[in-house]
Amino acid sequence: MQGAPDFLMLWDRLDLRGVGVGCVDDWDRATGVTVIVLPDGSTGSADVRGGAPATRETDCLRPDNLVPGPHAVCLAGGSAFGLAAADGVMQALGTAGRGLAFGGVRVPIVPAAAIFDRAASTGRWPDAAAGRRAAERALALDAAVPRGAFGAGSGASVGKLLGPELAMPGGQAAVTLVAADGLRVGALAVVNALGSIVSGQGDILAGPRPEGSRPLASLPLLASGGPTPRAGEATTIVCVVTDARLDKAQLRRVAAMAQDGLSRAVEPSHTLYDGDTVIAAAIGDRPADSSRVGAISAHAVTLAIRRAVTAP
Repeated sequence: MQGAPDFLMLWDRLDLRGVGVGCVDDWDRATGVTVIVLPDGSTGSADVRGGAPATRETDCLRPDNLVPGPHAVCLAGGSAFGLAAADGVMQALGTAGRGLAFGGVRVPIVPAAAIFDRAASTGRWPDAAAGRRAAERALALDAAVPRGAFGAGSGASVGKLLGPELAMPGGQAAVTLVAADGLRVGALAVVNALGSIVSGQGDILAGPRPEGSRPLASLPLLASGGPTPRAGEATTIVCVVTDARLDKAQLRRVAAMAQDGLSRAVEPSHTLYDGDTVIAAAIGDRPADSSRVGAISAHAVTLAIRRAVTAP
């Protein structure tokens, strides 16, 4: 897998101080939840590019709004129904005394994004109880992220242009890049794309796969006027975290640049039928230029997406 020799790469981890990841896998229902818990004082923003997003609380991360940032990020299966998992994340954080103080009440800020996985079409999606379990695990501050069909990626698939029966497994993965001066940028991606996943050399890592064939490139199928995609059944969702000191406006730029990493790995991306979303958070005091962090984020996202579909 193509890497970046100038970085120390930490695979399958969001290795930043004060960050924890918790997953709930429901393989019987082909769905799950992944929660990223962030330290107090984090800032955050989001960039939504796909035409069919399922999101919650992303508007509060706009630079012109009051809330400085999230206490956790919830990624889930189950399409918009799976956003209910964020209720459980709020409950777990509230029990732990986390959240913004408003009139004597602490309100945890938990932006969320969901994919349309296999569970979404069966009526069996993640609920608040699943979100709470995932958050409780994340509060232990374990940085490890199981790779492949785990957490929110449990029921994910990619290359859906010829229908779900010819799609290949998607999944989740994380990578943390450490620059020479110690700057850290991590990306956790849940990959459930309409398009195919391509390597740095242009090879198709995963895509539509008719019986007996290799995975196909989705772009030629779409460009040739092939089957019309089915609306709302695809999405790649990403959480980027850095130990830089960045405000919400700077992080909005980081999230936008991180989408470039999605475009390098998913072809085509940001379609009307995907809900591609990046949530970016800054947790540290390290001075850093937002363009530098954004460029590193894009590379981390590319690596995480490719790794999600090449799980052993």
